Amino acid sequence: MAHSKQAFKRARQSEEKRTLNKNVRSRMKSAIKQARGASETERGKALADAMKRIDKAAKTHAIHKNAAARYKSRAARALNKAKAGAAG
Repeated sequence: MAHSKQAFKRARQSEEKRTLNKNVRSRMKSAIKQARGASETERGKALADAMKRIDKAAKTHAIHKNAAARYKSRAARALNKAKAGAAG
């Protein structure tokens, strides 16, 4: 438990930041799952929404920028693989 006024404030700020980041990450992961499970007609729009959520998470430092790039790359590869599978 914190002993000083400053430590109490830092603990409170850390908790607020943790809950906000958790919400952002959760929405990002949900968008990615929806993009992977979307039908062919809705896949492009779902992927765009997922990319938007990933960028937002990186911008607010909820995730690292390299992690954001990795998520986006994997999502795009999954979409391309699904397109190739549907076409061929």
